[in-house]
Amino acid sequence: MRAHPGGGRAGRAERGAGSERDSPGAGEGREARGSKMAASVWLSCGGKGVARLLLRGRPALGVGVFSPTRGGWRRLHGTPELLGTPGIKVLMPALSPTMEEGNIVKWLKKEGETVNAGDALCEIETDKAVVTMESSDDGILAKILVEEGSKNVRLGALICLLVEEGQDWKQVEIPADGSEPSSLAPPAPALTSTPAGPSVSAPPKLEHQPEKLQVRLSPAARNILETHGLDPSNIIPSGPRGIFTKEDALKLLQEKQKGKPSELKPVVSPAPPQPTAVPSASQATAVTSAYPRPAVPPVSTPGQPAALGTFTEIPASNIRRVIAKRLTESKTTIPHAYAAADCDIEAILKLRRELAKDDIKVSVNDFIIKATAVTLKQMPDVNVTWDGEVCRQLQSVDISIAVATDRGLITPIIKDVTAKGIKEIAASAKALAKKARDGKLLPEEYQGGSFSISNLGMFGINDFTAVINPPQACILAVGRARPELKIVEDEEGNEKLMQHQLMTVTLSSDGRVVDDELASKFLKTLKANIENPVRLALC
Repeated sequence: MRAHPGGGRAGRAERGAGSERDSPGAGEGREARGSKMAASVWLSCGGKGVARLLLRGRPALGVGVFSPTRGGWRRLHGTPELLGTPGIKVLMPALSPTMEEGNIVKWLKKEGETVNAGDALCEIETDKAVVTMESSDDGILAKILVEEGSKNVRLGALICLLVEEGQDWKQVEIPADGSEPSSLAPPAPALTSTPAGPSVSAPPKLEHQPEKLQVRLSPAARNILETHGLDPSNIIPSGPRGIFTKEDALKLLQEKQKGKPSELKPVVSPAPPQPTAVPSASQATAVTSAYPRPAVPPVSTPGQPAALGTFTEIPASNIRRVIAKRLTESKTTIPHAYAAADCDIEAILKLRRELAKDDIKVSVNDFIIKATAVTLKQMPDVNVTWDGEVCRQLQSVDISIAVATDRGLITPIIKDVTAKGIKEIAASAKALAKKARDGKLLPEEYQGGSFSISNLGMFGINDFTAVINPPQACILAVGRARPELKIVEDEEGNEKLMQHQLMTVTLSSDGRVVDDELASKFLKTLKANIENPVRLALC
């Protein structure tokens, strides 16, 4: 090998000059390298440095563009103008003991508005009611991350960001664990092509054959038909409601083995993987079996007549889901025991008419609540709860009354009923029922309680059994007042028929803490208190 005259550096320079002259894109290469170098110099030297370089001309080769002593990258990422304003995270709170997720009903503040500690920030639907969430910090509402109407927001999820007063709320920095409202909604299906390769392709869609009807197959018959490639249309099914049974499949197989002519239906084999579009919902339900099972009934379409087998999906609210969960747990984990008694409410009705003359409006249910509280005070062993391990006897008698709402059943609580009169009980029950129907109950107004009462008498129900509301031990089901004839003795000792108003009350008790004897004594005492309302004033 012969050395190039002029030395290594001169040779490299000469070869570089020659290559630039010979290459048609040499000018473009120099411009590209110059652009990259200028960008690097901008990052390392800042804007003023680039201005000086532009005045001086092209920088010489070998400039230390990434010199750590210049701190260019640190200056770039440390510039306050390029960083977002740090935000104060506001998370989905637990507004009830059983709450696992909530719905954002309404935002009471808008982005950019000032928020003080204690201000109402938004309304959240829990598993019990719609509760107003208050802010615990001062600042400005910078970003709402979960919009109104969002469903099933998990506890601890980031719902909005606040910034301190005086900061630029429009430049709030959204953390990595946060998300824009658009990302919370499910992505719309888009038709995208999948690249050919080892990826699994969608199953082939079976061709629809209108001349052949689908046959209902038993699992065993389906296995035999698919294994031997038999066609069930050659035999009339012998099973109930036209089901093709295992015996039918075996009979068809025997005919095939004997050599009788029968139409053999080949099993559809999957096609080789090909670049295909993402399947739609109807294509995704296609199966590879030659004898597909009957499809799920389609959802009904609004504005069109319902086809045979259609249905309408009704989304369950948080309250409905929690009610279903708690009722299932109650019936499967609590040993319910039931006892009923007929109470004569003639004395209550008479007293109610007398109070109405003085413009005091109370209901029969108000007397039932008072009589139950008096009975619980007389028999404190029934005023108990069970937490799974121990029985707790409560000092205060707090009665939960069942209220039916559009969102489901909820049980607001009348606190310390024994210390209240009938008129005060009536006012409390009316106010709590209205707040429950409006979804405005506070957590402390429906959490707790020592005894529950459910009254369906206004719906014409004679008697029923109610499900215990854990951790309570008992619930009283109240039916309607009904007239019945009863033999009574007058002052002279003569028997005669008289009409009385009777009402059936049914006690559901937890057999772990309230046995049958205690439940019977409770009902006997309650019956006496209801039939003699004067006794209610003594407690």
